[in-house]
Amino acid sequence: MIGNLKPLEIILIIAVILLLFGAKKLPDMARSLGKSARILKSEAKAMKKDDAATATPTTETVADPAPPQSTTARTIQAAPGDVTSSRPVNEPKPTTQA
Repeated sequence: MIGNLKPLEIILIIAVILLLFGAKKLPDMARSLGKSARILKSEAKAMKKDDAATATPTTETVADPAPPQSTTARTIQAAPGDVTSSRPVNEPKPTTQA
């Protein structure tokens, strides 16, 4: 569709953009668009790097058949370091059958 534009149509589009935004704001808009594109590109690279790192584990993991029993109550936190919204977990007591 863009390849079908004639030179007069392109000049008309540029003139409308200049009238709408003004000559002073266009360079700022272009800089902002460039920064956004760079950020998007770097985030995409970081996501690809993270995916590659998680796809190839370096050590084997062994499942623990029985988690260790502790006498203290565990605490679930809403966010790391947020102690105001933490609450204790009520675990059922193990029953013994004789």
